[in-house]
Amino acid sequence: MSTTMDQIHRIREMYYQQDKNISEIASETGFNWKTVKKYVDMEDFSSPPPKPASDDSHESKLDAFKPLIDSWLEADKLAPRKQRHTAKRVFRRLQKEAAGFDCSYRLVAMYVSHKKKELHLNKKDGSIPLEHRPGEAQADFGYADFYENGKLYHDAKYLVISFPYSNGGYLQLNYGENLECLLEGLVAMFEYIGGVPTEIWFDNTRTIVTEIIKGGGRNVTERFQRFCEHYRFKPVFMNPESGWEKGNVENKVGYLRRNELVPIPRFESLKEENKYLLTQCDADMKREHYDDDSGRFISELFEEDKARLISLPSVPFDTALYTVARTDKYGKFTLDNGKHRYSASPAFSECTINLKITSAQVIVMDADMKEIVRHKRLYGDDHERMDWLPYLSYIAKKPRSLRNSGIYDMMPASMQQYMDSCDNKDRGRALKILAELTSRTGFNSALATVDEAIRFHATDPDSLESLYRRTYSEVPIMPPISAAELPSQKIIPFRNDLKDLDALLMRGGASNGYSTAGNS
Repeated sequence: MSTTMDQIHRIREMYYQQDKNISEIASETGFNWKTVKKYVDMEDFSSPPPKPASDDSHESKLDAFKPLIDSWLEADKLAPRKQRHTAKRVFRRLQKEAAGFDCSYRLVAMYVSHKKKELHLNKKDGSIPLEHRPGEAQADFGYADFYENGKLYHDAKYLVISFPYSNGGYLQLNYGENLECLLEGLVAMFEYIGGVPTEIWFDNTRTIVTEIIKGGGRNVTERFQRFCEHYRFKPVFMNPESGWEKGNVENKVGYLRRNELVPIPRFESLKEENKYLLTQCDADMKREHYDDDSGRFISELFEEDKARLISLPSVPFDTALYTVARTDKYGKFTLDNGKHRYSASPAFSECTINLKITSAQVIVMDADMKEIVRHKRLYGDDHERMDWLPYLSYIAKKPRSLRNSGIYDMMPASMQQYMDSCDNKDRGRALKILAELTSRTGFNSALATVDEAIRFHATDPDSLESLYRRTYSEVPIMPPISAAELPSQKIIPFRNDLKDLDALLMRGGASNGYSTAGNS
């Protein structure tokens, strides 16, 4: 029998929170003892490794019967809760009433579960505690500017997690507010403090909540649900328009911005800056709690928070998003609803590619999950990431097809001008050299070398290499030596007798500035 994430969550909740043993859980849920033990002991809830991308689409045997199933479940909306279809009842009706039905129960059960969620037929009542106990936390994002390697990230995000009991809190800077930023930030803070909050309160952000269900329930993304199971914390969601319910973290968002992000941070590496910010948050806790009559420090109260934390799992959670994309005729693809465009390779034009996406990178892989190229992930108004190396390397093998390849049209104007000026016999070698230069110091350096070549009217590949070495080589160019700077020499004649020469050398002739030039 297939198990859904909801069923797995129920098994683990009965064991870890209701203190029921494995036999009791098996009896109540209907799962066998081994299945219950498997999910109780499970430590890794990362998504299964993605299957290699395929251009083939496979139809389900159940497709022909889905409209009939949908009609039964739609009718259930008007039926009493105890008189609605179960997956088993749907399966039996299909066997009895649907001509040609030959699907498995597992296939039917998976579809019924999905459809019931879509129709909101599985309602669960939710409640929000009003008092915070040690070990509970709240999470939220704030806006802030920062400079990384001189580049301004305007209205970027930072993730804050606060502990209302102690008023302790931490932050992590992010490029954006996607699920990868949220999960990576939470994992970094979990690992730094050495544990996981028992529950974390969230807004109803679209990053994790797909739908708010009437009655207080939430539909969340499967990745977030897996994340919660992996770290065994309980997610709590705020009632709409009730920001006061998590006022602690909202205050902490403003406090940390004023105290840790002023003036605007400037750094070389976001990863290293985030490590530094964690230590700064520790230092900030060495002050009195604003509402503690005994005058205790936040750091003292935070120790009580830490004592209640859930232990870290032995297996780290894979926070990356694995997905696929379709490339165009130029080997490019888009993400974020077409807003951001990335290059793959001309060798992978008009095909399906695999992607591994983190908060900072987009890694392009082939059907065997081997890396093709990786890009820094785009945010905001940045439109395109182009890695020229695969394109230059590809067309260098087919220089005659440059004009018709589409690669020519993508080239900067100066590079087009240089390619037009090259002889046909030199174009392939010039493209190969440009690929090598791009591999060494980047495409911009190769383009700058092309600009220099145009300035000097140098169209041959040897000149291109020479100009690159002159601009980017680490070997300094030595100035010419004038005749006046040459050391003077004194010529001592001797006969054609090697004994005389030996005698001269024994007296230190060479070291005394004597030369035998002109004699033999």
